[in-house]
Amino acid sequence: MKDNGVKLAIIGATGLVGRTMAKVLEDRESPIRQLFPVATDKSRGKSFPFHNAECKITGLKDQIWRQTDVALLSAGSDVAKGWIPRLIEAGITCIDNSSAFRQNENVPLVVPEVNADTISEQHKIIANPNCSTIQLVMALAPLHQAYRLKEVVVCTYQSASGAGNKGKSRLLAQQSGDMSGTDPFPHILADNLIPGIGELDDNGYFSEETKLICETRKILRLPGLDVFPTAVRVPVTHCHGESVHLFFDREVHPEEARSILQASPGITVIDEPGVDKYPLPSECVGDDNVFVGRIRQTPGQSHSLDVWIVTDNLRKGAATNAVQILEYLISKQYI
Repeated sequence: MKDNGVKLAIIGATGLVGRTMAKVLEDRESPIRQLFPVATDKSRGKSFPFHNAECKITGLKDQIWRQTDVALLSAGSDVAKGWIPRLIEAGITCIDNSSAFRQNENVPLVVPEVNADTISEQHKIIANPNCSTIQLVMALAPLHQAYRLKEVVVCTYQSASGAGNKGKSRLLAQQSGDMSGTDPFPHILADNLIPGIGELDDNGYFSEETKLICETRKILRLPGLDVFPTAVRVPVTHCHGESVHLFFDREVHPEEARSILQASPGITVIDEPGVDKYPLPSECVGDDNVFVGRIRQTPGQSHSLDVWIVTDNLRKGAATNAVQILEYLISKQYI
């Protein structure tokens, strides 16, 4: 790293995740010497606030030739596939929030608290996992170390902001009585639940569910792990929830599992259901931790555990995780 910080581009800077990336960088006081916000031509030349200053938004064709050290990308798979090879050729390390490279065996898929050790200096692309995967593996990893995970059944409850600015705006409009459109959702989301996120495959799984299967296996280094997901879009603006049933090779003691989770970096346990204390989206929004509660075991199922997980999908589910990867690269002097 340069003595006074790195030069960083945020590609997709005007989207929900891009703006949250800038906010997280400010909150964490990450060592950024210069920020280049990059967006579409529609936003080019506009101001972008960062650390009480105004940066000018540029386009990708401008950005690639700058003396940039690293890029955080949240601009979708098409942009990632088209531009990351050119950015790498220009000497820029890329941390990509899209699904474009997540299943490439030569690209690490990283949640820093879980598998930062998969990154080496030679890696010029690091993939940021899907939001719902990040919060899931944060809870699974320490439990797997203790009990050896065999099976995961997970139902996700994913907020409208997981579909970006358009998704959040559409829900707010519908909640205000404007039912004139559904895009980007297949149905009205207000007062509704939509049990399908993404594209449907030949096996009856939507792409959001397939991501949970493949990414969880890769991050935990468990290629044969059984993962049975159902992903549901819910009429909440921020934060994703997950109801998770786990089955292990070893006997599980819920009190011990609770202690393991409490001691795990990046996890906050809120688990007093008798007095109505458990993770709620309204109380977790804006926080970088993964919140776990409702830790319990079905009677007679000594190898099982059930948990409830909530995370701010824009922060730890996307922006914060990417910034943590950046900070890891800096700490290792890989950039």
